[in-house]
Amino acid sequence: MPALFSPVLPPENEAVLLERARRLAGFTLGELAQEADLAIPPDLRRDKGWVGMLLERYLGANAGSKPEQDFAEIGVELKTIPIDAQGRPLETTFVCVAPLTGNSGLVWESSHVRHKLARVLWVPVEGERAIPLADRRVGAPLLWSPDQQEEELLRRDWEELMDMIVLGQVERITARHGDVLQIRPKAANSKALTEGIGENGQPIMTLPRGFYLKKTFTAPLLARHFLL
Repeated sequence: MPALFSPVLPPENEAVLLERARRLAGFTLGELAQEADLAIPPDLRRDKGWVGMLLERYLGANAGSKPEQDFAEIGVELKTIPIDAQGRPLETTFVCVAPLTGNSGLVWESSHVRHKLARVLWVPVEGERAIPLADRRVGAPLLWSPDQQEEELLRRDWEELMDMIVLGQVERITARHGDVLQIRPKAANSKALTEGIGENGQPIMTLPRGFYLKKTFTAPLLARHFLL
């Protein structure tokens, strides 16, 4: 295996980032983890962010858990996406935490969701459970920005979901709301509560929520770009 891993600086532009990502295509997660001297978890149930963290090592991401894009200097977000043998996404894609308070005056144009999805490096990774984690291969990357139609779909869902939060209906939101974007609880356990707004405008304690892209959005996106 070529010496892929050396301490990498953040990429200075998109071309450098894309070239780094292309060099990873075809390698298994086990090969990359071994080269980076990273332990491989038995599965991803308790280590959901492990694949992304592994690839960040090679790509030079430095945002960590900060609420900015993974490659903030060039305005690109990294999203790994588990796919099946036909190249279809196997699960929804986390975008960012949903703000449950302090949302007066917030509009789509300045929203965190729009900022995170303005420019995305998608890296498909084999995700079928029958394939051991170490044997799953990294796929060809895709650098993407939403076109006018995609942005309109995202904006419409975001506005509907944020209206429900502002109106104190956060507890009524289900994963079925939204055509391409959904809000779901995002917490390690049911005791990790955060402040929200109740139906009568009163402060309530509720589970943290996150924005997720539905497979109905990411599947056509991958299919179109990879000609599936």
